[in-house]
Amino acid sequence: MTKICLVRHGETDWNVQGRLQGKTDIQLNETGIQQAKLCAHYFHSSNWDLIVTSPLIRAKKTAEIINEPLQLSMIVLDYFTEKGFGHAEGLTIEEKREQFPTNEIPNMESPELLRKRLKQGIEIIQKNYSEQNIILVAHGAVINALLAIFSENIIGTGKTSLANASLSTILYSENKWNIEDFNQISHLNEKIH
Repeated sequence: MTKICLVRHGETDWNVQGRLQGKTDIQLNETGIQQAKLCAHYFHSSNWDLIVTSPLIRAKKTAEIINEPLQLSMIVLDYFTEKGFGHAEGLTIEEKREQFPTNEIPNMESPELLRKRLKQGIEIIQKNYSEQNIILVAHGAVINALLAIFSENIIGTGKTSLANASLSTILYSENKWNIEDFNQISHLNEKIH
């Protein structure tokens, strides 16, 4: 059985401001760094084989902090870069609605293209790292799209609001991916000793 724990990156200032980040490369803020440390503390008590991360700095830094106590191999896969929001990147939801009332946003990545590249990324993981326990650090729209794919749109895109540094777990067995849990945040309430 292959297990992937999907980790949303820690908080950024744009998350606090409610701005669409997309492919814009925004750093973690202090809260985000602390959230990543809490994830590291959580993962340290269980068995993991590999960390996969999006190349964007907010995800990569979250992955690096998680990996400090684990010291696992870490690979960067572009497939898990955040959805491109085109001309809406940097805007708040209200600003996006004002500027693009029909939601036709120039240069925005379509849901179909996003799903296609995410399926390719998951297939690569399953092909190359089958039967392993993998931590995959990515982004809200990416994780929600994966949850939508594997739940047949019961949860995920348009239905689930994922917290920063939340954990969602998917398992591959009997030739299909199943969702074990999603948007878990109890580890964020722990105290690091």
